Amino acid sequence: MLHREFSLEEVADYLHVSKGNIELLVRRKEIPFDRKGERLIFRQAEIDAWASRRILGFSGEQLTDYHKGSSAKAHDLSAKHAIIPELVHPACIEPALRSKTKSSVIRDMVKLAERTELLNYPDDLLNGILEREQMCSTALAGGIALLHGKNHEPYLSEDTFIVLGRAMHPIPFGSPDGRTTDIFFLLCAQDDRTHLHILARICMMCYHTNMLMDLREATDAAAMLEILVRAEQEIIREL
Repeated sequence: MLHREFSLEEVADYLHVSKGNIELLVRRKEIPFDRKGERLIFRQAEIDAWASRRILGFSGEQLTDYHKGSSAKAHDLSAKHAIIPELVHPACIEPALRSKTKSSVIRDMVKLAERTELLNYPDDLLNGILEREQMCSTALAGGIALLHGKNHEPYLSEDTFIVLGRAMHPIPFGSPDGRTTDIFFLLCAQDDRTHLHILARICMMCYHTNMLMDLREATDAAAMLEILVRAEQEIIREL
C-alpha cells in the first residue's frame, strides 16, 4: 500500500480537491510528484506525509474548507457526524502525565494507547511516532501536540482511536512558537484518509473553540471527554 502510485485524477480524489488545484500545486512545485514520460505520478507515502504537514499548517479558513470536503470509508466522517465519542474513552484519557521529556511523553502516550485494548503492535506505533517526529515536530502553537505515526497501517490496531494526555509539567516539544506543550493527542488511524480527516477535525476543535482552556481546567478524565464532545458539537453546528 505504501508504494501505491496515484494519477493526477486519483490524487485529486484522494485529497478531496479539484484536478485544477493539483495542477496548480504541481506548477508551483508545492506538492511531491514525479513524471513518467508525459504522465504525472504521485506516491502515496510522500502524499500522506505532505498532506499531514499541510493540515497542521492550515489557517482557520483553509482548515474549515478541507474538513468540509474530507470523508473516509472506515468511519462516518461526514461534516455533521460526531466521531469523537466513537474514538475516545475516559480510560484512555490521562489528566496527569508525569512525563518530563519529549521521549518520555511519547512512550507514556503509547502506553496510554495500550489501554484501548485495540493496539496490536505498541513497538511499531512507538517507532512510527519517533520517525514522524524526526521529520517535523507535531507540536502546534497553543501548547498542543498531535502525535501520530509516520505511516497508517491497518495491522497496527483493531480500529481507529484517539488518546489524550495532559502533562503535569509542560514539556519542550518543538512548538513553532517556542513555547512548551502540555496537551497531547495521539491519533492511531487504520487508513490515511481517516487520519487526515480526524487530524483536521481536532485542529478545528483546538482553534475554533475554548477546548484547550477548558481541558487545562478539567478535574478528571470524564470531564475532559465531555469537553471534547462539546467542542466537536460546536464545530459541527458551524459547518
